[in-house]
Amino acid sequence: MTGTTENTENTATTGTTASTRTPELVIVPHTHWDREWYLPFQRFRLRLVTVLDRLLTQLADDPRARFTLDGQTAAVDDYLAIRPEQDGLVRELVGQGQLAVGPWRVLADSFLCSGENLLRNLELGLRRADDLGGAMRVGYLPDQFGHCAQLPQILRIAGIHAACVWRGVPEAVDGTWFRWVAPDGTAVRTRYLPEGGYGGAAGVFAEADPAVVRRRAAEHARALRRWQPEGRLLGMYGTDHSAPVDDLADLVEAASRLAAWDETVHPHTGPDGETRMRLDTLAGFFAGIAAEERNSAQPSESSTNTDTAGAPEIHGELRSHARANILPGVLSSRVGLKQALSRAERLVERYAEPLVALYGHPFASQPFLTLAWQRLVDSACHDSVTGCGVDATAEQVAARIAEADDLGRGVVDLVLSPIAATVPDGGHLLFNPSPRRRTEVVTVEIPDGRTLVAASGEAVPCQVLETEETVYADEMVPSDELDRYLRKVHGRELYGLQITGWEVDADTRVIAFDLAAASDLVFDVADVRAAAEATNVELWQVKVRTQARHTVAAQVEVDALALAAVTAAPTVGTGAEEAAFGPVPPGIAAGRGSLSDLDNGLIHVALRSDGLLDVLGADGTHVSGLGAIVDGGDLGDEYNYAPPAHDRPAAEPDEVWNRVRWSGPLTGALESVRWYRWPERGVPEAGGRSEETVTTEVVTRVEVRQGEPFVRLTVSFDNRCEDHRVRLHLPLPRRADRSHAEGQFAVVDRGRDAEGGFGERPVPTFPAYGWVAAGGLAVLLDHVSEYELVDDGRTLALTLLRSVGFLSRNENAWRAEPAGPQLPTPGAQCRGVRTVELALFLYAGEWHESELLDAAERYRHPLIAVPGYGRDPDGVPVIPAGGIEVGGRGVVLSSCRDVGRDGPELRLVALTPEPTTATVRSAHGHGDIAMRPWQIMSIAARGASAGGG
Repeated sequence: MTGTTENTENTATTGTTASTRTPELVIVPHTHWDREWYLPFQRFRLRLVTVLDRLLTQLADDPRARFTLDGQTAAVDDYLAIRPEQDGLVRELVGQGQLAVGPWRVLADSFLCSGENLLRNLELGLRRADDLGGAMRVGYLPDQFGHCAQLPQILRIAGIHAACVWRGVPEAVDGTWFRWVAPDGTAVRTRYLPEGGYGGAAGVFAEADPAVVRRRAAEHARALRRWQPEGRLLGMYGTDHSAPVDDLADLVEAASRLAAWDETVHPHTGPDGETRMRLDTLAGFFAGIAAEERNSAQPSESSTNTDTAGAPEIHGELRSHARANILPGVLSSRVGLKQALSRAERLVERYAEPLVALYGHPFASQPFLTLAWQRLVDSACHDSVTGCGVDATAEQVAARIAEADDLGRGVVDLVLSPIAATVPDGGHLLFNPSPRRRTEVVTVEIPDGRTLVAASGEAVPCQVLETEETVYADEMVPSDELDRYLRKVHGRELYGLQITGWEVDADTRVIAFDLAAASDLVFDVADVRAAAEATNVELWQVKVRTQARHTVAAQVEVDALALAAVTAAPTVGTGAEEAAFGPVPPGIAAGRGSLSDLDNGLIHVALRSDGLLDVLGADGTHVSGLGAIVDGGDLGDEYNYAPPAHDRPAAEPDEVWNRVRWSGPLTGALESVRWYRWPERGVPEAGGRSEETVTTEVVTRVEVRQGEPFVRLTVSFDNRCEDHRVRLHLPLPRRADRSHAEGQFAVVDRGRDAEGGFGERPVPTFPAYGWVAAGGLAVLLDHVSEYELVDDGRTLALTLLRSVGFLSRNENAWRAEPAGPQLPTPGAQCRGVRTVELALFLYAGEWHESELLDAAERYRHPLIAVPGYGRDPDGVPVIPAGGIEVGGRGVVLSSCRDVGRDGPELRLVALTPEPTTATVRSAHGHGDIAMRPWQIMSIAARGASAGGG
């Protein structure tokens, strides 16, 4: 095999290099490989193996052949898992520049995963591609449904300076090149793929006739010249799940030799017979342009037109409908997948990894974290978490996310369990995932007759929420069958708990066992048997119960990224209520005085008789009528919302019932139950919804906690309807023409309209990952959600659920052409219980002038409490020292992970439009680090030195 070797910095161009004055169409053979979509993963892998078997043979047989494997290394791993014997050939082809792999592991939807997920995606992809012989250093983004604002900075952090995109490009881009600028000012040279996107040149080789190929190549070149008058052209030859035709290199050369290109293609044709088309990888195309510019003392025709200095400058996210469909309905299709992925990401990013880095055993934990990240990254693929596949695909994505979640929880247990073993039963081990000291209300269980005590010896303020005594058994057992019953006892264990006490009472004919999570009782079941046999009782009543336990709200304090413990001490009082209360915080009246009011001194909430909320913030910001549930029809599909022509929205409940859920000094909660009649299904043939209705009960819980400046909401209902969309309407304190949404290391400023121009309705529905703010109201989110400013900017509508029955409809009123095959997806109707958790935060002025970021950190990253199970009730918890504190206006923590000898690495983000300074303090020292607005920066915690970003 021959050819120029690719390296990890930039892939050298391969094949014949034409004169810089010669027009040239560079053909890049490739495939776009959806790992899972209208077929589940394994069925698509069967096709992948067939395609790559053929492709590798083509490449091995012809050193002129080139192929770009879709920018994602997962396809290589999926193939080699079935064909491990091909590993050597793959490495040889990559090393010789014939096969381009990477830089991603998968092609992710950059709006539906965390920014950390995108960076880990690149880490995994680049590491694997370099291992195979050299990664393609091009940010290839061929089919994702738009692109998040910080991708240029993310690419540059990974050492990538160029990108290639199709969807989401705005109308302002009128050529093939533009300069894509992230919010922090970082830019990448970006190639736009006009005239068919990643499949623009697929039709050129539909027939293996050199004359036909020459004619079609000329036609494609003419079309591309409308976008790029001079310079070498890029022809993307490939489509979904395909391989090139056999003998492609011969066909290209034969077609090029037939005649010089038509003068209408380019006025400067070379000698007849000169090759005007050639094959290359995408990496080779970019490297060739870069090499040409480096070697040219004067700008050439091609370099003049590819230099981004003269190209449009596009700032931020690419979400325009002007040049291609961005299929915005994927933001709300199968919302359960979005919810699960967001929660699993937070669990791994902000709990499992920091615990391992600061308190754990990296050698034992790292393999599980690596596997968790692989599952998270794979689930973020643009046909996976998007929920735009068949039901089998969605089920497998959900299972993969669940694996990541289980791995995260397992790592947390691995680190915390040995420490929790030093905390006596009834106490709790606490972890603060935030890089700032926090005082919060947590929910824990304590045994009856105990109260919580902090390490300082002070009582912990508590409030009883529930009291439970579990009876495991209460049955009549004949004496001759008692031995059979006692076989359930194993040592001191019964029903998975420990026996703390027992009694045989002949007078009452009762044998009683008391159970708890831990016990130091010296116990032998033979003693029970002997005591029973010493009586004349013929029929025993066997009672097995646990000690009464109280679920309490407890106000605790934990240092930044630190562990702490509270222990259970005997109470001095006599009543359960008295036993559970420590000192009552001053000035708290959460839910005490009225059925309809909650007030913690920072925020006041009134629950109205119609089930809506009026909220007043401490700064005087006020809003009325929050929380309307609006149901409307949706005759669209997984890709695009499409309301019926004759819709019947349902916004008014038939009945409302309000009640107090709990009340006390630390937390108060109210519930509003509203009953609606929603149309049962859509009627596409009539362009409307059915006359038959389903009564739906919507339960909204409203909670205010001590010290929190926001209102917690939980909305739950059992969806038994089809073909509809359910939204939560939140009126704003003041009218807003713009919204600000957090996501992927940025806060994106958006207007109330979306740019259109292609074949779908440009709906102004947008994604928010962590929170969305407009007009003085911020919604703190549990998971990535779809929102829209409606009612002329007076209301923020948050999508709770979208139910549809098809992957794609051939006829969608809001999209001109199908987005995929018309396959039924009954699972996408999302029947069953839907629960959404969020919080409301009011602010005056601009969002970045408020305490919104701190509120979001507190809401989205709660303290965790792990029950202690130490057997010594007088034992002293052994809490390892640690913790890292991070300060700075607008500075937020993305990750804290172990990176080996240098200790923990922090990834910080400046979520602020103003320059700021990050302060990092730990046991190893402290440092102040200047950050530009929106900068992503990696910090070595030891010495607080900056890197990356």
